[in-house]
Amino acid sequence: MRPACGYPNHSMRKISVDLKPAVGALFLSCVLALGASADESSLDSLFETLKTAEEADAVKVAREIELEWSKSGSASANLLYKRGEKALREDNPSLAVEHFTALTDHAPLFAEGWHGRARAFFALGEYGLALNDLKQVLALTPRHFGAIYGLGAIMEQIDKPEEAYDAYKILLNLYPAHEKALAAVERLESRVNGTNL
Repeated sequence: MRPACGYPNHSMRKISVDLKPAVGALFLSCVLALGASADESSLDSLFETLKTAEEADAVKVAREIELEWSKSGSASANLLYKRGEKALREDNPSLAVEHFTALTDHAPLFAEGWHGRARAFFALGEYGLALNDLKQVLALTPRHFGAIYGLGAIMEQIDKPEEAYDAYKILLNLYPAHEKALAAVERLESRVNGTNL
């Protein structure tokens, strides 16, 4: 079964990714600077409920939001999306990249295509490519908590704990009961803010 938001808990490993130091700040500022798009305005009440919901109810509300986001409005886009998701579930991220690439070519304004491909790239260890796709998701859907979680997960993987911590905190402003983000903030707290012994 795929973990929540599609970003597995990989063990930390050193990687070689040529990223500019400001990349984390760029994506975080993208999240903060962009307001909700007109397409997302109908989701406002769900997001308000999400802010105060207890964990079990929050999961249900988050799922309703994700279902809204997954509506492409196109039968062919829906088919490509389902094929990409199926490939991810079957642990075939390379095939998922193919399906999601076809989807982003076909429907570049459908954020879930970019998010699916970001998750597939993450599974392949292609963090720079995943970050590029997450930037697209957040440009289209600034409140996309799955993409924000993915940003945090990638920042952790490339050993940028401050940027990861910031991403998780932004996510918790949208979705305070997000179990994995809460655990990540707790895990990173002493590393980012230090502790007095």
